[in-house]
Amino acid sequence: MRSIWSRLLVLLAMIFAVVTFNFFLFHIIPGDPILLIRRSQKLSPEQVQQLRIDYGLDGSLLEQYWRYLSNLLHGDLGYSFSLKEPVAGVLGHALLNTIILLTVSTTIVVAVGILIGVFAGARQGRKSDSSTVVGSLVLWSLPTFWVGILLVFTFSAWFRVLPTSGITTPNAVYANSAVYWSDVGRHLVLPTITLVIVDIAFFIIITRTSLVEAMSEDYMLTARGKGLSQRRMVWQHAFRNALLPVLTASVLYISALVAGAIQVEVVFSWPGMGLLTYNSVLARDYPMLEACFLITAIAVLFANFMADIVYRLVDPRVGASS
Repeated sequence: MRSIWSRLLVLLAMIFAVVTFNFFLFHIIPGDPILLIRRSQKLSPEQVQQLRIDYGLDGSLLEQYWRYLSNLLHGDLGYSFSLKEPVAGVLGHALLNTIILLTVSTTIVVAVGILIGVFAGARQGRKSDSSTVVGSLVLWSLPTFWVGILLVFTFSAWFRVLPTSGITTPNAVYANSAVYWSDVGRHLVLPTITLVIVDIAFFIIITRTSLVEAMSEDYMLTARGKGLSQRRMVWQHAFRNALLPVLTASVLYISALVAGAIQVEVVFSWPGMGLLTYNSVLARDYPMLEACFLITAIAVLFANFMADIVYRLVDPRVGASS
């Protein structure tokens, strides 16, 4: 328990460091966003000064930093330059859409990837094992955006059976919530398939490798000597011991997926964090970019923290040795 508390303190310290770095990164880069707004809207000097006050860009850099920390503690992430809305509201909506996409895709990737990995690992050296490994490496090497564009061309432009973009049909009127979620599900198919195709190889390979190592241990020779069936040896003995790296990889995968979903969301115009980040870069919307990067960084830190906790819960020897 003491070890967990110490790691929690380290997590909080790292979050504070990320918050600080995130603030100064966007405030020391060349360029003045207010001047960009002034050129586009032809504002007077008085209006420019009022904009600096409204956006919290008046005062010294240190004063802005303390104001940023104070606002952050109250849940205020700033005001979007391009959308003219509070960042927190826009970010919350986009984050919810990203969570929907990542929850569905992660569930499929982990479940199917583990099953295929166990299938391959239990047949080490056979043609099915070799084919699975080679196929996984091929899928792993595919560019995410290329897979997405190919799926759009195949199922939307060619067969015209699935929508190409967005989360719902524009201007659609829904009779009830079931019809609404059915429409969301149709829009969810292609982004999910894209993530599954590219990312499932990771779990196939790591599950297969862990299972092959577990199958070579001495206790498996004992189980085989007792006359246990192949299925029972694999699932009741080898898989349980091979599960530790798989669980750790599952938690870490979520953090990587949060950052890696940008390409998928841009290709399919899925209104999530990835698309919001991309549009904010094009619009030079620094408050929105600052918030997007902060949420992504915290998600990665928290996922690493959870991976460490899961590792210690699954294998108590790790916690006892530290």
